[in-house]
Amino acid sequence: MGSASSAYRVIYLDVDGRTQKVVFSRFCSPCDIKELFCTATGLSRNTTISLLDSTGAMICETVNTGHDYGCGLFSHLSDKEELFQNVLTQVAEQFSRAFKINELKTEVTNRLAMLEKRVELEGMKVVEIEKCRSDIKKLREEMASRNNRSVTSLSFLDDNKKLTPRRDVPSYPKYMLSQQTIDALRKPTFDVWLWDCTEHMYHDLGLVKDFNINPITLKRWLLCIHDNYRNNPFHNFRHCFCVTQMMYSMICLCNLQEKFTQVDILILMTAAVCHDLDHPGYNNTYQINARTELAVRYNDISPLENHHCAVAFQIFSQPDCNIFANFDPEAFKQIRQGTITLILATDMARHGEILDSFKQKVDNFDFTNEEHVTCLKMVLIKCCDISNEVRPMEVAEPWVDCLLEEYFMQSDREKAEGLPVAPFMDREKVTKPTAQIGFIKFVLIPMFESVMKLFPQIEEVMVQPLRESRDRYEELKQIDDAMNEKKKSENLTMGGKKK
Repeated sequence: MGSASSAYRVIYLDVDGRTQKVVFSRFCSPCDIKELFCTATGLSRNTTISLLDSTGAMICETVNTGHDYGCGLFSHLSDKEELFQNVLTQVAEQFSRAFKINELKTEVTNRLAMLEKRVELEGMKVVEIEKCRSDIKKLREEMASRNNRSVTSLSFLDDNKKLTPRRDVPSYPKYMLSQQTIDALRKPTFDVWLWDCTEHMYHDLGLVKDFNINPITLKRWLLCIHDNYRNNPFHNFRHCFCVTQMMYSMICLCNLQEKFTQVDILILMTAAVCHDLDHPGYNNTYQINARTELAVRYNDISPLENHHCAVAFQIFSQPDCNIFANFDPEAFKQIRQGTITLILATDMARHGEILDSFKQKVDNFDFTNEEHVTCLKMVLIKCCDISNEVRPMEVAEPWVDCLLEEYFMQSDREKAEGLPVAPFMDREKVTKPTAQIGFIKFVLIPMFESVMKLFPQIEEVMVQPLRESRDRYEELKQIDDAMNEKKKSENLTMGGKKK
């Protein structure tokens, strides 16, 4: 009975044997369609339309209420006209419903298209997120690989610039020290955060003069040493100076120049300067557990200390940095062996072995016995290497923070790589007091008290500060424990109230 196009609707009606064609827009309302039919049949807009069946019986009757004109007007039409009007009304209503369905379908289709687009975009986001995660994982692996290479490789093989001596070294002193500073430098209480006076120490001990060391070569060597210490939180050049200054103060305090030869003094000072060269910030335990190149190269035997020695003598192999240039081969061999022995002694894995050996000798110590002297020198460099707590609290305490930062850096990496983590390095288990109390009580004090048997003069300036530091950290631990107990009690109280 009808046909449709995209823009119009056409209905063909049979009226008294005549075919009537009605065209209207697909967007017309039911009232508009009724008016169009009325116009097509020549009827008034306000006409009552009745629907009759084939026998002439009335099926239904609709009244137009005058959509635009107010009240409805009724007109007596013929039966055929009423039937025709009812048919048109019913058809119009059906088409209106059909149009609404089509419009609804269009709207649903549009919404579905939008949803599909969103799903597609969200899917792309998921893909991008997964790709991003994959890229981040690869980047982390690459960084870890590079870090491993930097941890395990020799700096003088990776970066020859560090070993290139500086040519622009002035011939005049870096700065002039006051007598007050010179005097303070000889004491353990010296503030190592303010100065770097290593060059002065070599001159003051007579090493430059006695061994005919070129002062410019000394400057270049110290600058090269500085360049080959990494920027770690703890094991950096400032730590190197700290250890060297403590060695210098022990030489002065214990009058070691009266007990040792000048070659021994030179070995003590040079080993202190070189003892942590190119330290990567991760200790031997990490090197061995991670199976780094250093651990493989040195068969898990003091890999870092062996590395420090190798870097030190690679620097000495540079003519412009060789402060031993005027030594004959035999004397150089003695210095090299003595320096290596002391640097290797700084491995804390050997602490018990070295201290026990010294304790066996200390009661009958013989300064003419080379083995006794070597053992004492090993203990002295060990004392200097871990001597921060000997210093005043305001100088020592920042070093604890630096050390813990480096410990936490290592333990975080060990957790990430699935390696064993030492409790004293775990940021979730250690505090400053707990980190220091055991170390001071069981490592520092016993070792310094053993040295005190040979040199009683260190008790007041070295051993007593250690005891005071131990007591202070024990008080801090008691305060921390009390606060933790209070927090636990408060949490229990709060939990009881909630129940």
